[in-house]
Amino acid sequence: MREATIAFLLIGVVTVSSAPAAAAGLQPDWRRFSEGFEIPSEGYCDQPYVVLTRGGAWVCVMTTGPGREGDKGQHIVATRSTDKGRSWTPLVSIEPSDGPEASWAMPLITPAGRIYVFYTYNRDDLRDNGALTGRRSRVDTLGYYAYKYSDDGGRTWSRDRYYIPLRNLYFDYKNPLGRDVHLFWGIGKPIIDRGEVFLGAAKIAYFGYGFMPEDRGIILYSPNLLTEPDPRKHKWEMLPEGDQGLGSVNGPVCDEHNLVALSDGTLYVMARTVEGHPVHYYSHDRGRTFTGPEYARYTPGGQLIRHPRACPRIWKTTSGRYLFWFHNNGHRWYNSGEAAGSRNLAWLSGGIEIGGKIHWSQPELVRYVDNYLEGCSYPDLIEQDGRYFLTATQKTTARVGEIPSAWLEMLWSQFERKEVARDGLAAEYRADSLRPGSSLPMPRLADLAAGGGFTVELRLRMRYADPGQVLLDSTAPDGAGIRIRTVWRHALEITISDGDRSFSWETDPGLITPDAPHSVAFIVDGGPKLLAAVVDGRLCDGGSSDLRKYGYGRFHQTVFRARGRIEPREEIGEVTGGPALRVLPDALPHTELLGVRIYRRPIMVTEAVGNWRADSGH
Repeated sequence: MREATIAFLLIGVVTVSSAPAAAAGLQPDWRRFSEGFEIPSEGYCDQPYVVLTRGGAWVCVMTTGPGREGDKGQHIVATRSTDKGRSWTPLVSIEPSDGPEASWAMPLITPAGRIYVFYTYNRDDLRDNGALTGRRSRVDTLGYYAYKYSDDGGRTWSRDRYYIPLRNLYFDYKNPLGRDVHLFWGIGKPIIDRGEVFLGAAKIAYFGYGFMPEDRGIILYSPNLLTEPDPRKHKWEMLPEGDQGLGSVNGPVCDEHNLVALSDGTLYVMARTVEGHPVHYYSHDRGRTFTGPEYARYTPGGQLIRHPRACPRIWKTTSGRYLFWFHNNGHRWYNSGEAAGSRNLAWLSGGIEIGGKIHWSQPELVRYVDNYLEGCSYPDLIEQDGRYFLTATQKTTARVGEIPSAWLEMLWSQFERKEVARDGLAAEYRADSLRPGSSLPMPRLADLAAGGGFTVELRLRMRYADPGQVLLDSTAPDGAGIRIRTVWRHALEITISDGDRSFSWETDPGLITPDAPHSVAFIVDGGPKLLAAVVDGRLCDGGSSDLRKYGYGRFHQTVFRARGRIEPREEIGEVTGGPALRVLPDALPHTELLGVRIYRRPIMVTEAVGNWRADSGH
């Protein structure tokens, strides 16, 4: 257990290839990144964003190149699919690979069918001898904000390019290139609201250690792009007013701003920081002013959202509801060093409007990569014919895969769900059968090594939350089985073992308080090798302390070795243990189990929330 946990939190960057699920003998899983259809590229690939033509074809634009991110030859391309991402046409260069760098393409399709693509363009073909960055030469986030258009569904693109004028923020005096060449980039896609176009981006003060040590957000606004066919007549304005831009709460880094429009025209913006949380803002005057930056919360005044320096992507669906992609951990930096694997799991929250604010659900896992040191990010959402698809990239491979619409509807239902999940329920024991010292039949659980999973949910009340009380125990003489006990800091710990390999994980500290009923669901998922805990309707995320960057554990057996090598071991397999589930074998007086449920599958977080509400009356 300790080796597995330390490997996840401390291992450095290692590149290894992930075996396909079928070859590894794993169960199919739509959340697995490798099961998506690959989008063609030249090697490096980033921001695979898709628009739908009026004929139903997909047009994907991306940044690509034969080298690494930022190498010479980086440019933007387009490709089409007419079978929902299963196959793609050969790449079409929007800007050539032998010209100045063109990067971070973001498409917009107008109601008339014209496709615009906006990108950072190194128009003057500037070269960096190290003075700009102090590191490897990179000139892909400097130049001019250019755009082109296509009137034939992305097959060909305008020869001329056009430019969005940018103005200076207060920190532009630090820009070593002067006042005309800007340092900037953008992620996401432009949005259309009430006939107007808004585009999020970030301006950089200078390059240096960490590449982008200081930046702030901007919104680019056009009132006539949709109605004026001549780009030379487009009007553009950089918002918000003034020279401050959109910054963070307590740090110089704030970027990758993207936005949605609420039903009343309010603009809502999300951005990343290096403070362990994303920030969000509201504008009630179409971007001219914004509320002060606040760390994003699931609900106003509620639980903080945790997220590293990675893309925090938001979308508004055609139903008027929202989705939010993030990584749900407290790392502060890129996917490297101590944060290796911080983008390995991607989570999705559903959002609804309440009182002019977006309320986000507890998140569900939506994507994972089998090699836990690799991640996927920079996603896009596609809606077509009532179906939903997600693109994402590992920087060397981009893929698209479908999200079951029923899964999303379940996610959005979380705000009202108040019923006990019955699908896969193998055993349910009520308080009258959970007397101290009793034994109950233990259902057989799935093989975790093959991708199976299970859930153990218990409701309890303790007069004293003292550590060391075993609540449930199915361990056999060889050590195989599950055990749940109280531990220090008012938490519960689950240990799972197949007799040879074991793993333990605790709920977040302080949640199991004395003299109060609590609901705890341990969700064990053999696909991503994930052990998550939901306490009283809240997914454990590690809390706000840097001491615990993850509220969930990974029971892979890969361990760190010197010089960047990894050593894979056999994974934890079947953990049922003995045929009996022992109840409160050594609990203190006044410790009660009020109910136990065991599922032969990893239930959704949303189902755990619904169970808690149904049991507690909330």
